[in-house]
Amino acid sequence: MGLINFIKGQFIEVIEWTDPTTDIMVWRFPDSDKEIKMGAQLTVRESQVAIFVNEGNIADVYAPGRYELVTQNMPILTKLMSWKTGFNSPFKAEVYFINTKQFTDQKWGTSNPIMMRDKDFGMIRLRGFGNYSYKVSDPVKFLREVFGTNQYFTTSEVAGQLKRMIISGLTDLIAESKIPALDLASNYDELSEMALKKMKDRFADFGFEIVTFYIENLSLPPEVEKMMDKRTSMGVVGNVDQYAKFQMADSIDDFAKKEGGSNMADMGVGMAVGNAMGNMFTQQQQSGPTPPPVPPQLQFHVVVNGQQAGPYDLNTLKQMAGNGQLTKETLVRREGMANWDQAQNVNEVKGLFGSAPPPIPPQ
Repeated sequence: MGLINFIKGQFIEVIEWTDPTTDIMVWRFPDSDKEIKMGAQLTVRESQVAIFVNEGNIADVYAPGRYELVTQNMPILTKLMSWKTGFNSPFKAEVYFINTKQFTDQKWGTSNPIMMRDKDFGMIRLRGFGNYSYKVSDPVKFLREVFGTNQYFTTSEVAGQLKRMIISGLTDLIAESKIPALDLASNYDELSEMALKKMKDRFADFGFEIVTFYIENLSLPPEVEKMMDKRTSMGVVGNVDQYAKFQMADSIDDFAKKEGGSNMADMGVGMAVGNAMGNMFTQQQQSGPTPPPVPPQLQFHVVVNGQQAGPYDLNTLKQMAGNGQLTKETLVRREGMANWDQAQNVNEVKGLFGSAPPPIPPQ
């Protein structure tokens, strides 16, 4: 009886995996040199896939369900081992359970700043962070490309590779979007949706499907943020002269309260300073505000005889139109235009040709 029990103990009769964690992606069933009994029960739960590997070759893949391991249910493995129908001998095979559930709240962040060119601040550096979720969509490709034959495989072992893919793709995306740095915060949803589409093919190369992607923050360097705060403060203050007068009057009042009004000499000094400051502001107001700088003249490049020429201002273009060098079909371009266009289509230039005379009235 003891020998029979020992022999029975060498056979695996139930194969299943109950996942007690939240980050294990692959778990290899521990056979401990035991053989799987023909007719054993295989249980594959929802959000799992079981893969049988025989001598390094992927044999069979089982979706969620309950299976009795017989030759009819193991067509590829039966063919590999050349079993005949009804052959009930135990067999050796590695069994891997792939976790196909969604792995949520995966973090990404920039270890180094993203360099980008901004129209308001020039060259700036961005840092960002957020989260994403993904799942195994192609278990066979995942086995071949990523985890190999490890005992188990967790999300942390592939997190670094996925993070580098995300940062690389996001850097390209932000540069291609040409969204000003001041407007990035109002476009997080749009950028996240674009990033999700951009990452799908990259994740698919590893047998993954990226399900969600979120940008939580894109931050500018501290010195740029200080400049933005100063600009905001200037807008809140409004009239600088009135604000300075208010500050001066308030400080004189505080000074008088502090001295208790007993020291007439100090009060006289304070009044003299106040009068001097008031005269200074009066002179500034009389002189009037500094006029704004003269706006720069528009400059255009033109294509003459197949060659780019210029830039020319509008007066020069008017002379060229008069002598026939510039026609309505001539290609022109100024800073801010994405492409060349005919002169007759550019608002600033088309007026140089005048309007066509009305038709001659009938006799």
